[in-house]
Amino acid sequence: MTVTAPHDQVLPSDDGEALTLRLLGRFEVTGVPASALGAAGQRLLALIAVNGGVLARWQAAQALYPTTVDANAAANLRALLWRLQRHCPALLRTSATDLRLAPQVRVDYLVAVATARRLLTPPATTAQPVPEVAAQLREDLLPGWPEPWLVHERERFHQLRLHALEALCTHFSLVGRHGDAVDTGLEAVRADPLRESARRVLIDAYLTEGNVSEAVRQYQAFAVVLHAELGLQPTPALQRRLGPRASISPAGAVMTESWS
Repeated sequence: MTVTAPHDQVLPSDDGEALTLRLLGRFEVTGVPASALGAAGQRLLALIAVNGGVLARWQAAQALYPTTVDANAAANLRALLWRLQRHCPALLRTSATDLRLAPQVRVDYLVAVATARRLLTPPATTAQPVPEVAAQLREDLLPGWPEPWLVHERERFHQLRLHALEALCTHFSLVGRHGDAVDTGLEAVRADPLRESARRVLIDAYLTEGNVSEAVRQYQAFAVVLHAELGLQPTPALQRRLGPRASISPAGAVMTESWS
């Protein structure tokens, strides 16, 4: 596996310096105060970004003002666009039919999606430093935002980044980059502590480097949290990875019965 820079990373254009629209973890536009955008402006920029950077005007109006009749929704959108063009004209390009992010706007979410897809496409490619890749896949898409149009995309990206982190962890283990494998596996577990596949690649990373004690501790921690949260226990497949060691209870913890 090699890590190459994202092909869709936006460089400065003739329109001005590059701007970064952050959607992972929180909303932010570099160099643009939140007050200049307002809540509606933030939602519009995020909506366009999660749709690949371009959206029909009628779709934007319908998504932003779902309980408003079409004529009023269109009027509200026109007023919003006037405000954005007045206070931060470098962000959007508009036409009679479409709304587009300006060419110099780099969206961290779109870069992360491209990176994750490369990691999951054999032969997976990533020439970026491991901390940079991990940072791209560390956060979810606008956590806490209640917009209905975000629900599916947020879950889709959550699953995509977890699969990418797991694939990267497994690759690093196979090529002997044990420290990178553990770091990536820990990131996957942090993203979803109840996900067995994430815990499995981390346990495998520890076993591959010969660190059995850490593998056992990870298994025990998973067994405890899984039972506490869901009343479940690890699958037999995960138990078999550790053999008899899987039945060792951590100090002060109550373990569930072993599978037969």
